[in-house]
This record gives sequence, C-alpha cells and structure tokens, in this order.
Amino acid sequence: MDKSEQLLKEITEANGVSGYETEIRKLMVRELKNSVDRIEFDKLGSVLGVKKGTSDSPRIMVIGHMDEVGFMVKEVTKEGYIKFLPLGGWWPHVALGQRMRVISSKGCFIGVVGSKPPHILPDEERNKVLKIKEMFIDVGVQEKFSVTKKLGIKPGDPIVPDSQFTVLGNKNMYLSKAFDNRASCAIVLEVLKRFQRVKHPNTILGGGTVQEEVGLRGANTIAHLGDPDVCIVADIGVGQDVPPEGFSRAEKLGSGVTILIYDGGMIPNLKLRDLFVKTAEQKKIPYHLSYMERDTGDGARVQLSRLGVPSIYVGPPVRYIHSQNSIMNRSDYDNTIKLFVEVIKKLDKKTVKSLTEG
Repeated sequence: MDKSEQLLKEITEANGVSGYETEIRKLMVRELKNSVDRIEFDKLGSVLGVKKGTSDSPRIMVIGHMDEVGFMVKEVTKEGYIKFLPLGGWWPHVALGQRMRVISSKGCFIGVVGSKPPHILPDEERNKVLKIKEMFIDVGVQEKFSVTKKLGIKPGDPIVPDSQFTVLGNKNMYLSKAFDNRASCAIVLEVLKRFQRVKHPNTILGGGTVQEEVGLRGANTIAHLGDPDVCIVADIGVGQDVPPEGFSRAEKLGSGVTILIYDGGMIPNLKLRDLFVKTAEQKKIPYHLSYMERDTGDGARVQLSRLGVPSIYVGPPVRYIHSQNSIMNRSDYDNTIKLFVEVIKKLDKKTVKSLTEG
C-alpha cells in the first residue's frame, strides 16, 4: 500500500459514529501536527489546524466531517439481545444481516443484525420492509450468559459497522465503510501536507467536524472557532452509476471531482463555484456538476455564520454511502486533492473580496 492507501485504511477502519468521534479526532491531530502551525478545538469536539501562508488573511477553511453513520444501544433485552437507535440516515434494507461492532467499557464485541426468521413469518410480513426498531443485534446470546455483566454492554454504547478497507480486483477501486466522510478528512490532511512545499497567499484552516450526520452540529461551532472568509466543504458525491442507468449518469466513479451546484441546505457562492470550474478546466482536472435535492452538508451551517461565508461543497463520488460498505475510485480522490490545492493557491485578498462584490 502507498501512503494514501495506508491513511485511508486507518481512517476508515477507525470507529467514530456521531457523538463518538474521539478516535478519529486523535488520528486527525496526529496527522495535523506535521502540517500546521497550531491546532485548535471547539467545545463540541471538532478540530482545526491553522497554517499561515504569506498573509494572515483571507482565512480559507477546508473541513470534512469526522463522524460516520452507525447506531447506539437503546436497550438490552432480558435475554441479551440489543435494540438500537440509528445515528444518521439508514435505509433498513442495508442493515439486516450485517456484522456490527458494539463498543462497551469492556471492549469491542462483534454481533450481527438479526430479526425474526422469514421461514416462520406469514406472507404479508415476509414481503414488507422491516423497520430498524424491529431489528436487534445478537452478540452471541445464550441462556445464563449475561451480556450486560460479561460484556459490559449498556444503553448509550456506540455501534459501528464492521468492515475493512480493501483494494478491489480493479486496483483503482477501494471498498470500505465510512468513505462518507473519512475520505474527505483524508483529503483535508493531504491538502495541508501539499502546502508544506507550496506557497499560499492566505491562512488555511483545515480540520474535521463532529455530528454532521445527526444535524450538522459541529459545523455551527467550528464556524465560530475558525471565523473563515471562505469555506470549502470536503464531502462526497453520490455515485449513481448503477443499474438501470449505469454509466450514462454524469456522477460516476472515475469521472473526476463532484462540484455541487445545489443541495437541500445550500446554494454555493456562485463566483466560488465558477472559480472551481474554471480552475479544473485550466488544469485539466476532470470534474462534473451535480446536486442533492434533499440532503445537505456542513456548508449549510457555515455559510450562515456572522454576515455570511462564501461556501461550496466538493468531493469525490462514492457508491453505496450510508451502508456498511462503499466504493471509491482512487483517481477521483487524487483529483479532488489537486483541485483543492490549485483553487486555494488563487484565494488571495483580491479574489476573496470579489466573491461577495456586486
């Protein structure tokens, strides 16, 4: 594995559902220490590295959210089965039958998401989609074995999908949990590493937010901490190159960087959007324009900070997000890093001022 693959493996395999991002934050701090002048924290758990260039301003904030979708223990039945709450958006189809890590004060324990066997269900129940509340996790339940006493599992403990980073047979394709949004956390770290050797006419604020999947909560606090003049939200695009449309969709793996023109909570700053597009075309970096009609990301909160912050949402497309396993193309990851670096190099005082001039 090269250094990027090693970073992606470590950062995606780590445990960090919404509200439980400590493991990821430690990893981010470890990597940021080698690239920034100082590291700052808000009181919710987000982290921000500060790297001064040739000028104190403008302040360019580049963030990815550290949390992944997962679950929380809601209750443990008298038999020892674990009922759970979703942290983030889950489609029930993808949860059933999957391996999970239940993390208690006594360790990390593997279980499987179960339900009443279909063999004993009447037809009307067998053909319906189960709800999360009808499922449970089995960590090896047996009569006279106390899950609470032996394993220490209790309400409030986090539950993380059990999945490993894998380079697929097509060596350009990676499979892992949590590419949403650890791939973008890794992008932030790699961008900052590039600027150890590249001059920039601004101060870069690079880091990770908490609790994005449950309401963009860290975005509110990190905006106050960073006080940015521009915010580039590193997140993932929704890979749509699956049947029946297949490769006819623009947002397909290998098609380059996703630049969002719209999401459910933010219309990007139009001049900043155009700067990304122009830079991609100038540098021959592949890209595509996309949108999310309902969902949104951290930019929806940051853009409303103070008098407003010119913001945009950019990242690599990823298939099968909000599930145990997703797929990303390495070239899209690399091209996102390249585009971020080229745009940040252009964001001097004059350019940033022009983003909000009439």
